[in-house]
Amino acid sequence: MKKATQTNRTVTRIALALVISLVLGVGIYTVNAKSLNGNTLPMPFGVGVAVVLSGSMEPELSVDDVIIVRAADSYDLGDVVVFQQGGDMVVHEIIHKDGDMVTTQGRANNTLDDPIHVKYIKGRVVHVFEGAGAFVNIVKSPLFTFGVLGVALWLLIRSYRTERSAEQAELDALREEIEKLKQ
Repeated sequence: MKKATQTNRTVTRIALALVISLVLGVGIYTVNAKSLNGNTLPMPFGVGVAVVLSGSMEPELSVDDVIIVRAADSYDLGDVVVFQQGGDMVVHEIIHKDGDMVTTQGRANNTLDDPIHVKYIKGRVVHVFEGAGAFVNIVKSPLFTFGVLGVALWLLIRSYRTERSAEQAELDALREEIEKLKQ
């Protein structure tokens, strides 16, 4: 029983350390990508996640939809792509292509966007999670991040304290037994 409890504690500690590392790692990566090179949509491994902020692509994409974006070698007419325009990300459909220049337009917009070079396209929208943006915005908030880290650290510390208390109780019982044997 004692061996199983020790194994459970070890597994729990490893899981908590992984959660802490993951939260900190993603946070540091995102902050660095945004602040060091102005990249508002970091795409590790060629995949990014974004929340739709405007209704320019209604009815296909709505505000608070979460989109999965995947980088591609080439883009075609009709592709819904994400590109960076200044400090903003834009999600629009390619409606004209001339070599390496593309013209995009939001489906709910009356006007065309200015032509852009394909190198500014981050990727193609490959999946949509309707309305999931509200949850994502909560998860991305600093309060949530600090909350997760705080709970994970508290559980980790609690685990060590519980083990130390159990070891101390066992040690006290051994001392008591030794004192009985001395008498």
